[in-house]
Amino acid sequence: MKQYFAPFLLLVFTLSGCTGSASKKVADGVPAKSGSTMGNSQKKIDNIGPGSSTVYFKGVGTEPFWGVEISGEKIKFTSLSEGLETFSTPAVEPVRAADADVKRYRAHTEGGELSVQITQGDCSDGMSDKNYGYKVTVQIKRGIDTDFRNFEGCGDYIADYRLHDIWVLEKLNGEMVTTSDFPREFPSLEINAKDNTFFGFSGCNQISGTIFAERELLRFSAATTLMACQDTREVQFMTALNAVTHYSIENNRLTLSNPNGVLLVFKKVD
Repeated sequence: MKQYFAPFLLLVFTLSGCTGSASKKVADGVPAKSGSTMGNSQKKIDNIGPGSSTVYFKGVGTEPFWGVEISGEKIKFTSLSEGLETFSTPAVEPVRAADADVKRYRAHTEGGELSVQITQGDCSDGMSDKNYGYKVTVQIKRGIDTDFRNFEGCGDYIADYRLHDIWVLEKLNGEMVTTSDFPREFPSLEINAKDNTFFGFSGCNQISGTIFAERELLRFSAATTLMACQDTREVQFMTALNAVTHYSIENNRLTLSNPNGVLLVFKKVD
């Protein structure tokens, strides 16, 4: 089965200028978010996807040990390096470069500058048997520093835990499905959010594959068995599934869509 990966992502965070009271400072002296001037941009983030506090990317490294977590609310870096035990910044909307595969994030605080580069590619942390899908480079320069401090490691995107379930198709291209559409059985998906995989049934064939999830983004890379069927609705289902770019979950329904509109609606069954 072919594997597909999300495009190269470049995330750059430049930090200068936010204010905060002494009671809201983090351990390294970088002010936490208070009285921010981000306004509507920050409010927009808080309403996206599974929730602003949900971490959707984690990176780790060794020599020295460090970690970075990215959510819709903040970016948090921790390490065993003196002076950089904790370094946090508020999150902002990405600024897209001319190249659609590049995203740049810029935030502001008095603490300094932070950049995180995430590059698709197999990666090993050198300390365990775990393999990661992305290489991560973090650069930090506090206000008192003259040069950036570099940290290299590995990381992965983290799928929304709410996807981890069994879902049965309810609507296809805006229409309720019926037994005449799928006489054998309605299409279904069982998503394993921890492993970023899924398997299920497309109306005639078994399907399986991988998912890529980042905040409200969701993409399926699917392969099917090759049983010959005369079911044109199965073709429509697979075409829709492969065109999905976004998702939402509400009232035990998983809605899959792309910029053209809603493609599929599934109902949670377990």
